Amino acid sequence: MVIELAEPLSPGVLRKFRALMVGLSSHFDEKRPGFFDVNVPAERLGVEDGREQDWRKPFPLPLLGNTSADEELTALVGFNPRREDWRRPFLVYLMGPGVGDESIFEAEHSDEPEVKAILGFRPTHAVNVSAGCNREIDHVTTALLTAAVMDVIGGVANVELMDGQASVVAGLPGVLGIAGDDWMALGSAEFLRAWVGHPDFRLVK
Repeated sequence: MVIELAEPLSPGVLRKFRALMVGLSSHFDEKRPGFFDVNVPAERLGVEDGREQDWRKPFPLPLLGNTSADEELTALVGFNPRREDWRRPFLVYLMGPGVGDESIFEAEHSDEPEVKAILGFRPTHAVNVSAGCNREIDHVTTALLTAAVMDVIGGVANVELMDGQASVVAGLPGVLGIAGDDWMALGSAEFLRAWVGHPDFRLVK
C-alpha cells in the first residue's frame, strides 16, 4: 500500500515518523533514514486477540504416514509448530527524489493523470507499506499501520482493489475517488479504518 505525498517530509515530520515506527515495533531496523524493517504486534494497532487463553492446543503429528504401527506411536500428539505469531513483518519506507528508491517511485508514478486529478497534486514522494506475509491478519494490519503512519505524516492512501470492490469502497467515508478502471481507490486514514471494518475487506497481495 502506498501513501502519496504532495511534498518531501520535513526533518521534524521524519523524526515523528521514525518515533512512531519505534513505538509500534517489537523489532526495529533502520536501513536508511525513512526506511524501516519492522515487526509490529497486531495488538499495538488495536487488533484484538480473539484466541482462547489456552490456544496452543494439541496438534496431531503425522509421524508415520499410512504405515501400520504400534497404537502408542500413532496416538502421539504435539503442539502445532506453525503456530500463529501476531508480530507481523513489514517494510515501511519513504521513496522519491533525494531520499532513496527513486527508480521505484518514478516507475510507479510515471503516467497517472487520473490520480493527479483526483489528488489535486502530483506526488513528489511516497511511503510504501509492504507486508511480509499474506494472511488475513496481514491485510488488516497493513491497512491499520498505513492509517497510523498517515496520522503522523499526512498524505493520501493509494489502495489497489480487487474485482468488484470499487462499488463497495466508493460509499465509504474518506474516499476521494476511484481510478484506474476501478482498480484503485484514493482516500484518507478514515477511509482505511472504515474499509478494514467492512465485511468485504481484503487487500490485493
